[in-house]
Amino acid sequence: MADKKAEQMEKMENIENTEKQEENNKAQEQMVPKQQFDEIEDRYKRLMAEFDNYKKRSSKEREGLYNSLISDIVTSFLPILDNLEKAVNTNTADENYKQGVQMVLKQFTDTLGALGVQTIETVGKTFDPELHEAVSSVQDDNLGEKEIKEEFRKGYKIGNKVIRHSMVVVAN
Repeated sequence: MADKKAEQMEKMENIENTEKQEENNKAQEQMVPKQQFDEIEDRYKRLMAEFDNYKKRSSKEREGLYNSLISDIVTSFLPILDNLEKAVNTNTADENYKQGVQMVLKQFTDTLGALGVQTIETVGKTFDPELHEAVSSVQDDNLGEKEIKEEFRKGYKIGNKVIRHSMVVVAN
């Protein structure tokens, strides 16, 4: 009888061990999918971040390319704009002719403004080598140091990109 009890006890221990192993296996099975899920979720987040960065980068590149193309085209039209401004400033007896040239000049500058082209401010401003090209320097006690006294040629920019530097006379 003691042998039977020992056998029963042994069977009970085996059953308990088997149950414990099954519980451990189930826990491990549940952990593996959680780990896989976490890995997949991490990869998903990384891919989404990479895609978002790609969209931002391509948008900036597209905008830069657009501004570059516009600046190349506008650069070829700037001599025409200069000549229209000279024509407006020329003395003439025919006021209708002068008004016509002024209207063409205004239409031209409005079109450039719609493309994002801006005139670089000069007279009375401080000289900035990024925006201005100094062609002469004068001494003038009425003006501050590196203050622009006169403009020979207008400068233009699109956003922060300079299309053409302003030609200026700098005081002091």
